[in-house]
Amino acid sequence: MLKNSTPREISIRTAVYIGLATEAVLLLLMALPAVPFSWWLALCLAPAAAAISYGIVLATLDHYIYRKIKLIYKTIHNQKVGHDVKREGIDPDQPIIEEVEQEVAEWAENQQEQIDQYERFAEYRRRYVGDISHELKTPIFNIQGYLHTLMDHGYEDKKITKSFIKKAAKNVERLQTIVEDLSAISRLEAGDLMFDPEPFDIKGLAQEVIEEVDLKAREAGITLGFKEGAGQGFIVEADRESIRQVLINLVTNSIKYGNQGGATRFGFYDMDTYILCEVSDNGIGIPEKHLPHVFDRFYRVDKSRSRQKGGSGLGLSIVKHIMEAHQQTINVRSTAGLGSTFGITLGKA
Repeated sequence: MLKNSTPREISIRTAVYIGLATEAVLLLLMALPAVPFSWWLALCLAPAAAAISYGIVLATLDHYIYRKIKLIYKTIHNQKVGHDVKREGIDPDQPIIEEVEQEVAEWAENQQEQIDQYERFAEYRRRYVGDISHELKTPIFNIQGYLHTLMDHGYEDKKITKSFIKKAAKNVERLQTIVEDLSAISRLEAGDLMFDPEPFDIKGLAQEVIEEVDLKAREAGITLGFKEGAGQGFIVEADRESIRQVLINLVTNSIKYGNQGGATRFGFYDMDTYILCEVSDNGIGIPEKHLPHVFDRFYRVDKSRSRQKGGSGLGLSIVKHIMEAHQQTINVRSTAGLGSTFGITLGKA
């Protein structure tokens, strides 16, 4: 009962106790024949004592609580004093202690959430730095090895010199790809990349992408095209160049992890206010345990194959960031040995 009492209730209760005690003392004194007290004086003194006690207790509680609340607000709000408290003082008819207790509990919970978030961020940063170091280490060591070999008289053999220079150049290109992709992700996360939404035909863009990567697909023995029923084009609204990058990344991945004689197909589906664009292949597929991580930075399902094929390991992460920047979605369905399907949504123009 006392826990949820307001300052006014505490003051009234204290004043009643003091008034009753005063009345008892006066009655006791009146019972003594040597003390000249009258009944009317006893009746007036007891309420007066209660009223004075009420005012003193309420003022004391107000001052005491205000000082404590001020200290609490300084702590949990990082400010000199809670604005409401400073302006109005304590409301004597509100269970202020209970309210502050609840607010402090919420503050403690929020602090714990921030601590957990900082710990997750620190762990993420440690893994991120480790991943970057690992990805950069391989091409750097390769370049270093080729150059040292050439420096140790390897340049005397023109055939070895030409081969090693080509290999070193290939690793330099890989380093450049990693740095450019890291820069792109940083700009996407910081919101520094400006998108210019415009209406365009998604099928027309897909056709351009097919023509752009057709040579790479032929070298890998992969056929590119459209699914049955994907003859109709749809006008969507988005940043055309960034969506081109998304489609190129998805098709390039399907080629990289495709099988000789396989196929990659575009499909388009009308979803009321959105268009679902899918890129499907019948390649090696992705095991179920890897699906939740395919959009993570530097995550590789088949590490040896992906490094042989080049790339930074950041392509799908960039794709996800671009779609999120468009406030659209990307998803993946895959079965090991059967192939994968990546789908993105785009708003209709």
